[in-house]
Amino acid sequence: MTIRRSAPYLFIAFALVLITSCEKFKGDQTIPAYISIDSIYLTTSPSTQGSASASIVDAWIYIDDNLIGAFQLPARFPVLARGTHNLKILPGIKLNGIAATRMIYPFFAAIDQSVELTEDETTLLGVQKTNYLSSTMFNLIEGFEGISIVFDTTIRSEASLLLTEPGSPLTFEGNHSGMVAMDTVNQFFECVNDKDFDIPFAPVFVEMNFRTNNVFVVGVYLYGPTTIQQVPIIYLNPTGDEWKKIYINLTNSLNAYTGMQKFRIFISAIQTASVSEALILFDNIKVVTRKSE
Repeated sequence: MTIRRSAPYLFIAFALVLITSCEKFKGDQTIPAYISIDSIYLTTSPSTQGSASASIVDAWIYIDDNLIGAFQLPARFPVLARGTHNLKILPGIKLNGIAATRMIYPFFAAIDQSVELTEDETTLLGVQKTNYLSSTMFNLIEGFEGISIVFDTTIRSEASLLLTEPGSPLTFEGNHSGMVAMDTVNQFFECVNDKDFDIPFAPVFVEMNFRTNNVFVVGVYLYGPTTIQQVPIIYLNPTGDEWKKIYINLTNSLNAYTGMQKFRIFISAIQTASVSEALILFDNIKVVTRKSE
């Protein structure tokens, strides 16, 4: 996967958090205790929050509100503390699908619990679970399971937006996934969602499962009183036969142009010359932001 902008400083910050993880506690303790976490999964209310599919790759760890570090899962890490302490785990993701840019996902709840730490012993926490924060607002949830879907092709699109057949090995989960097939006749695809969203003073992300053998782009249409701006945000590379989960940050792009008030999501692709039959699959598309207080 590639992105229009890189953020090397995020990688540096992430590395520094890892390197300095044992320097947060002062005292005479020289032998650390250890904590082990296998994985973190997401739980949802399907009717209002959609699929529980997630890709939580990191655990950002706080002991008594002191940052210990960010650790790739599964993780076993040292802590210079003993006795009973409050542990907070914040689920982390790859920002825009890029391994070098990690962040705490702002819409997942922290996991809080009390732990008993003993020098040179490991506290096993196993599999942990999180959920969406109650402040999360879902502008869009599309799982391609309903009678109608919220995306439609634009007038420029040559290829159609289809659904996989029930029981098809191409389907990610449920009965259907979204599907685009392009060939030498139908070489361009573009779809957009069916309603405008207000540009908020809050983070905005697109969540999506996808599988593709052809490059495609996800972006936004921005609407002002008299102008419309189409902004590509991220180009997604072929994944082979593998489904991937991505969290795409729209926030900067939504605020990059003065006077814009509304936005929509678009997905588009041009058939790559080396691909005789392009196939793009996607599922569980969500647009999430934070509710106004």
